[in-house]
Amino acid sequence: MKSFKQQCVELRLKDKTLNEIVQLTGRSKSTVYSHIKNILLSEQKQWEIKNKTREQALLNAAARKGVGLRPYKEFTGWTPETVLLISHLMFDGEIMKGRCVYNNRSQALLKRVECLMKIVYSFPPKRHLDMVSGVHKLQYNNVALASFLNKKACELQVYIIHKPIVLQKEFLRAFFDDEGCMDFRSVRNVRQIRGYQNNQYVLHLVRNLLANLNIVANLKGKNEVVISRKENLKKFQKEINFSSGVCLNPNRTNSIWKQSIEKRVLLDRAIKSFKT
Repeated sequence: MKSFKQQCVELRLKDKTLNEIVQLTGRSKSTVYSHIKNILLSEQKQWEIKNKTREQALLNAAARKGVGLRPYKEFTGWTPETVLLISHLMFDGEIMKGRCVYNNRSQALLKRVECLMKIVYSFPPKRHLDMVSGVHKLQYNNVALASFLNKKACELQVYIIHKPIVLQKEFLRAFFDDEGCMDFRSVRNVRQIRGYQNNQYVLHLVRNLLANLNIVANLKGKNEVVISRKENLKKFQKEINFSSGVCLNPNRTNSIWKQSIEKRVLLDRAIKSFKT
């Protein structure tokens, strides 16, 4: 009776691969390998294995490509909706290689961005919730889509200053909904709309767009734009305003209100609190 080692050697000499011998003998890979490790397969067999591996790799790549390239709709001209979408992704979102995300606590803004995204992409986002901060994330994983949206974001930053006023208003509305707050402290006689942005180019752009609407804004420090005085607050309220449903975060440690109040409501209170 042949020993197990002899069986392995004979099967190997018949050009059987390690996996094939394992299947025929029913023994473990490590046991079989110890008996055949010094016996090479024929060149023809090695070529067949390499070719088969290559073909499988191409099939796998094609499958991944099909998933990664879910169709999306490109746009060329700008509309209020596309300006609003790209602006939100710029301010409280990220457009990265392979994906784009939007982060916010406001359900109103999350619903808006998800609805706007359907203009270019019909597939639903992945959703994440940070239990500590309460921030929700909408994540769209698509390499081609992210590349296109990044190109449109760069284009928007350069050309929005030359676009019609209606489009400039949408850019500003997204900025102040995402990055803005209403600072109203009547005891200290403080009535300000404040917006935050680390990108100096965008910060100056926001001030210039406000100037196009005859709203005077000042830059404060390295990352803040401030609108004050009754006439400027009233113009902001009329021309832009905070969106309905966008509220202050009552859980901030420095919050003086300790309740969820719409920013637009607080702006209205601030304007009405002026004596003249």
